[in-house]
Amino acid sequence: MGKIIAVANQKGGVGKTTTCINLVAALNKRNRRVLLVDCDPQGNSTSGMGVGKDRMPNVYDLLVSGRAFGECVEHTQFGDVLPSNRELSGATVELVDMESREYVLKTALTPAREQYDYIFIDCPPSLELLTVNALAAADSVLIPVQCEYYALEGIADLMQTIKLTKKTLNPALDVQGIVLTMYDSRTNFSDQVAAEVQKFFGNSVYRTRIPRAVRIAESPSHGMPVIKYDRMSRGSRAYLHLADEFIRREE
Repeated sequence: MGKIIAVANQKGGVGKTTTCINLVAALNKRNRRVLLVDCDPQGNSTSGMGVGKDRMPNVYDLLVSGRAFGECVEHTQFGDVLPSNRELSGATVELVDMESREYVLKTALTPAREQYDYIFIDCPPSLELLTVNALAAADSVLIPVQCEYYALEGIADLMQTIKLTKKTLNPALDVQGIVLTMYDSRTNFSDQVAAEVQKFFGNSVYRTRIPRAVRIAESPSHGMPVIKYDRMSRGSRAYLHLADEFIRREE
């Protein structure tokens, strides 16, 4: 049965979507069956995987209109995608009146568990009903953390949310791990942040650090992960290393 992993951080700009896209693509390259569920109304994971934001039906239709899972999935060379767009922002309002509203995504993804090894959910950068649905559906949470001053503050907020979710909605929810992003080996500050995160979270922190790299930043505008955009770049190698480390931990 496939594992569902929510990629989340309540602080924006930490490389959450970038990590989601590139880790999915790297695992796909390692012959794992992967699905990316874009639960962010901005739809950046959708376009970053080369899928048009106008693709219908999508996650909104899956959650709100009851469309079948198979109808909503887009198959790409980088892995499968449940796409989204700004229409999804209205789902928060429409889900409010639904029975068991926190578990709508979990119910919708149940058939997919048999089809995939790993299902990654790209969460919105805020605590809203879509994020709650993602955490209620997930087996674990992968937390990208930018190597900058307010990094630990962002993690503290998310850990409180995870603790509350475990208590009220999903007792089995666990922390998958912490991924350090936008790491700059030329500065002492990145090392200081990494050391602080390591001190608090120990072995939960992945050894692979994702560098601050131009190719990673450029690749979404071309509608592809960095491992396709420039497979020999530092960013590409880092995400492939992260996928290998992820597989070693999991399998």
